[in-house]
Amino acid sequence: MSGTVIDSIARLAAPAAPPDPHPEYDRLRAADPVSWSPSLESWVLTRHADCVAVLRDGARFGADWRRAGVDMPPQAISVQTLDPPEHTAIRRPLIEALQVRDRGEVEPMVAARAREFLARLSARPDFDLVTEFAEPLALATIAAYLGVPEPDPDWFLPVAETIAAGMDAGVWPERHEPAMAARAELSALTDGWLADPPDGGIVRSLADAVAAGGVDRSVVANTLRVLLHAGYTSASKLLALSVIALLEAPGGLAAFAAAPPARAVEELVRFTSPVQAMARVCVADAEIGGRRVRAGQDVTLLLGAANRDPLRFPDPHSVRLDRHPNPHLGFGRGAHSCLGSPFAAVQARVVLTVLAESSAPLRALGAPTYRRTLTLRSPAHLRVAAG
Repeated sequence: MSGTVIDSIARLAAPAAPPDPHPEYDRLRAADPVSWSPSLESWVLTRHADCVAVLRDGARFGADWRRAGVDMPPQAISVQTLDPPEHTAIRRPLIEALQVRDRGEVEPMVAARAREFLARLSARPDFDLVTEFAEPLALATIAAYLGVPEPDPDWFLPVAETIAAGMDAGVWPERHEPAMAARAELSALTDGWLADPPDGGIVRSLADAVAAGGVDRSVVANTLRVLLHAGYTSASKLLALSVIALLEAPGGLAAFAAAPPARAVEELVRFTSPVQAMARVCVADAEIGGRRVRAGQDVTLLLGAANRDPLRFPDPHSVRLDRHPNPHLGFGRGAHSCLGSPFAAVQARVVLTVLAESSAPLRALGAPTYRRTLTLRSPAHLRVAAG
């Protein structure tokens, strides 16, 4: 087995690791695109075609580690970690619940909140794009989308980031227990919403599904937690990373306003890849890229690398806002594709349009800094000024 993976993972996880992981991804993809990592105890995939093959093959690659005999704590069981038929049983009422939301109300809601945040912050000499704009805006909009009271940011944001950090427990094991505790804490919040749901909306629809039987309340509470957490964490990172990418690209934010909006958002999802990695467990012997993968072995899909695979995306390291086709894996693929992707796409399009059309355009005051994470690409700070 090649030592390329363990060297690459070690370099990416090092305290002094460069903020951009893509040069390391490129070296790994060129040297050994399907490699075994002894440190992760997992196969690591970097090619687009291999990642797509795994995501589409639910019969041999599962999201539910119980299929490989691994115990999972109750707070880990959700629509994200179940495979059919259990996955189907929770996904169906979830789709129905999301369809209850009037999509015509979503765009003006997001735009109003984005303008409100921008107007308040633009009156100051400068502000932090991540902590004062993207993160609180994402929390406000996902709460409004779900139709629930906005959680206290001073409590919610540290809990959410603890969960996000725990996604890298395979590299930093000490993050596992705090993340499990944080998941349980957030699930207690969403279970309370199910116990006393608001009139109408997504939560009421899910509460009605629980009352009708056929879906487990704890699984629904965990799934609602996943919606809330992803709607904050992944969305805030997408917003911040997109603004960073646009500010660094020719034309800046103004280029977004001149581009086909739907294609521009898809390209920013591909280019920024907020979700950099995803894991599956092999449940039946398979072959990937000429390598034999045994039942019980883990498979790590480096989606950030797949989304810059030159075999699938011409000029992959450039932002091409009119790129088409654009079969990125930013929202997953197959049975576990992201159900919140329509909302995330609308949110990104609306917020970026508000920023691009502002009479006081943003400019960066220095370089962004990043949290020490691998699974999620996580900007920590970027000072910006308006005008």
